[in-house]
Amino acid sequence: MLNPLFALSPLDGRYRDQMGHLPVFFSEAGLMEYRLKIEIEYLIFLSEWKDIPQIKPFSKKLKDRLRKLYVDFGIHQAEAVKEIEKVTSHDVKAIEYFLRDELNNLSLFPESALEFIHFCCTSEDINNLSYALMIRDAVRKEYLPRVQSLISQLARMARQWKSLPMLSMTHGQAATPTTVGKELMVFVKRMERQVEQIKAVKIMGKFSGATGNWNAHMVAYPQVNWISFTRQFVRSLKLEPNLTTTQIESHDWDAELFDAIRRLNSILLDLNRDMWFYISRGVFQQKVVTGEIGSSTMPHKVNPINFENAEGNIDLANALLMRMAERLPVSRMQRDLSDSTVQRSIGIAFGYTVLALDSCLKGLTKLSVNKQKLEYELNSNWEVLAEPIQTIMRMYGVTKAYEKLKELTRGKMVEQQDLVDFVDRLKIPKEAKERLKVLTPSTYVGLAEKLVE
Repeated sequence: MLNPLFALSPLDGRYRDQMGHLPVFFSEAGLMEYRLKIEIEYLIFLSEWKDIPQIKPFSKKLKDRLRKLYVDFGIHQAEAVKEIEKVTSHDVKAIEYFLRDELNNLSLFPESALEFIHFCCTSEDINNLSYALMIRDAVRKEYLPRVQSLISQLARMARQWKSLPMLSMTHGQAATPTTVGKELMVFVKRMERQVEQIKAVKIMGKFSGATGNWNAHMVAYPQVNWISFTRQFVRSLKLEPNLTTTQIESHDWDAELFDAIRRLNSILLDLNRDMWFYISRGVFQQKVVTGEIGSSTMPHKVNPINFENAEGNIDLANALLMRMAERLPVSRMQRDLSDSTVQRSIGIAFGYTVLALDSCLKGLTKLSVNKQKLEYELNSNWEVLAEPIQTIMRMYGVTKAYEKLKELTRGKMVEQQDLVDFVDRLKIPKEAKERLKVLTPSTYVGLAEKLVE
């Protein structure tokens, strides 16, 4: 096996240990295994279709033995397929021949059924279903669990700090206060919405021959309801049948899924940049890890490296996801092969995405809140109370309320006493004055806490 130090891609090198089971799904060997699974499940399905008398139903023992071929598929089997491909120069045909060789050596398998391997199939029938299962498994087993872990961590932090007031910054300037927890909950809700959209994408499969018309099928068995056959077979794989296609499945669902993942990544990018700025402001502090070095020359540095790494990996992931979403649904007339090479990089997009998720989660777990800094910022920006004061003034009919507060506060440092004196001079009810005079930047947080709950 290639030493990771010599890998061309950092996903197979530096970050190999962080990829989880993604290589199992998206590697060349993984694609072979999925192709073999489709060929075998199709063969079993054919044997059970009553209108095809030349192939008899397989026994449970034989079906178990057939399925064991793809369940136990490993490096030695993958190498055998590659040896066959050296002769065929065709990767799907190599799988077919590999399966034939295996079944020739399987005494349980009837010789008369050998010719039903890959029966009436075009390569794309096998490939599109293989990629559909591959992507579905990667999303369910590797991608979504990471997203859910990140959302759960954010939600815990939001609940923990739901009441902790914080100065907001709009356009980089002091603005209406909020709470730390509410600002984190914004990202929780945004991501949860995208998760629902990702889950709602129907992963589709095509299985209708050379140009999507079941041409050869109808010549061989005109009495078979091939549309019903295909619908049931594709659904047996827990995929949604696409019955109206060219030679290839149209890839529209791929684009829907990749766009949804890209949107979630963009939200994640927004979160990472906010965390970076909060750390820069001193609102958040990072835990110091023993032995870790922030700078080769400045010993004091504790860099927000996890959020920076996440940001860079999101950039790479989204560039690939966007290009694939644009490219895959486009194919000349009934078929060209430009999608094939693009599909082989799907795993790379997922790889950079899971790296970003892991980096962000790691960064979040290292954060603590600097309450003294939060209090200092709030107490240094009393001008943010110009908003509620002018609002109450309008409520009681004071003319040019906004303009008067603008003159008092815009671009100026305002102290608490300045606001108290201003309120005392207003011609508004005493109760309203008292309500404004006890208001502080720390208490002016609206319904922020309730939004977390």
